[in-house]
Amino acid sequence: MSPPPWTSPAPRHVQRRVRGLVFVTVFLDLVGFGLIIPLLPFYVESMGGTATTAGVLLALFSTAQLVASPVLGRLSDRVGRRPVILLSLLGNALSMALFAYSTHVRLLPLLFASRLLAGATAGNLAACQAAVADVTDEHGRTEGMGRVGAGIGLGMVLGPVIGGVLHVWGAWAPPLAGAVLAALAMMGVFFFFPETHRPHAGEPVTPERPRVRVSQVLARPGLGAVLALTFLVFIGMTNLQVSLGLLAQARFGWGEREVGRLFALMGLTTFVLQAFGIGWLTRRVRDTTLVLVGAACMGTGLGLIAAASHGAMLVLAMVLVGSGTGLLQPLMASLASGFAGRELRGGVLGVVQSAGGLARVVGPVWSGFLYSRLGPGAPFTSGVAASGIALLVAVSLRRRRVPDASPPSTLKA
Repeated sequence: MSPPPWTSPAPRHVQRRVRGLVFVTVFLDLVGFGLIIPLLPFYVESMGGTATTAGVLLALFSTAQLVASPVLGRLSDRVGRRPVILLSLLGNALSMALFAYSTHVRLLPLLFASRLLAGATAGNLAACQAAVADVTDEHGRTEGMGRVGAGIGLGMVLGPVIGGVLHVWGAWAPPLAGAVLAALAMMGVFFFFPETHRPHAGEPVTPERPRVRVSQVLARPGLGAVLALTFLVFIGMTNLQVSLGLLAQARFGWGEREVGRLFALMGLTTFVLQAFGIGWLTRRVRDTTLVLVGAACMGTGLGLIAAASHGAMLVLAMVLVGSGTGLLQPLMASLASGFAGRELRGGVLGVVQSAGGLARVVGPVWSGFLYSRLGPGAPFTSGVAASGIALLVAVSLRRRRVPDASPPSTLKA
């Protein structure tokens, strides 16, 4: 029997429950992601690929995500957040298992198939962000998004460390562990996660509910700038996934363990900022000002990587990039959900995720090409340029006021 719904803003204990479950769900999901991403260029090289191959592999994932994210976002507006989160976690578990098998038999096409499946079902983050936005008001929204980001950051802290330890058992071990973690997250959502979004009373759940198109998003004040900012930030970030490990290996002779620690440091910085700092900062500083600070941190960090002549420069760079990520991730999601309004929130967040997905389509291929043709520092120099443009976009956002959030939707626990 279903518990009675709330028709007013969600009670505080329900908000805490949703935030906590979102944190655990995203954390388990991102631990699995962190297990393999730092090692991905090494996996590709072991199967005969190059930096360009690694870039194409990441771009394939992002192409599938680009197509699927708006669909899954609209679906979460129509049928609820919980089913979409469950579907995404199932796809992640299956794709990780296929990834593990591909590394065991050393078949590059199977590795590509695993990332295609993962991208096609990668709607988990947008649905979790929408769930948080459903139960929070304007003042709690950014702090709630920070909780999502903290799960990402902590997952990225522990994932690379665990991956480096498990890798000694075999190349198949980290992705297989990722599959197990995704399955655990799916079980937690199935048994404990409440549905946070339902149509108004008397409003049928049908395909005729409003669909969010890119043209609608661009027509809403502020959302075009958020889309551009998301694209530019992820263009800069994709360089880390493709080229950082190869740069560290080429310049300093570092391997999987050292590169994993770099990613863990970035994740730790992101986690600390989002878990303990973002709420305090947003109560004292305008969101759009913090976006400027985040873009500046990211650009400076990428510039240090490009110029790195000593390992300590990479360490400092990852702290700066982690700080930029820690600020920008929750702020972009909060701004997007505020400009979108309640009814289109899931769809808009899906489109915003697709802007990041488009960057992850273009960015890895571009990064691999620059690395192969111009050298290890070239991809990160291009990331500095992207961060500079992001600063200009952030300046344009400072002139806009985020609309007040409408009351959270009817909620069933």
